[in-house]
Parts: sequence; C-alpha cells; structure tokens
Amino acid sequence: MKNILSFIKSMLSEAEGVISSKRVIGFLGFLALVITMIINSFYDSNISPSKELVEAVEFITIGALFGTSLDKIMGKSK
Repeated sequence: MKNILSFIKSMLSEAEGVISSKRVIGFLGFLALVITMIINSFYDSNISPSKELVEAVEFITIGALFGTSLDKIMGKSK
C-alpha cells in the first residue's frame, strides 16, 4: 500500500517534488470518468448521469492534462 501511495505521489509531482494542481485535477477527472463508466455498465441507463455533466468532466480533464503536457513541452518562463 505504501508503494502505491508513493507511486501516485510521484506521478502527481513535478521534478521539484511539488504536487501539480493540474495533474491532480486531471487524475481526479480521469478517476471520475472511469468510475462512472464502471457503475453505468452495471445499472440501467435511466439512472446514468446527464450527458452534459460527463462532457464537462471530460473537457476539464483534457484541459488539465493538456496544460500539464504543454508546460513540459514549452518549459517554464523565468
């Protein structure tokens, strides 16, 4: 369990060891989408979340992960 937590912490951290808020938001959005897909596969579609809500989480997740990738590519300005 300790190894899993240290892996998640290192995955969400930048090179300096500071946890990136964009990575945390992207990771939490990804988890929300995965959990929603799993739950919806076992239950009737009448109780599924609205399409607009799922799309909003998708856009937030994509934006957060794209921002993190863009920071790595472009570098940080000093």
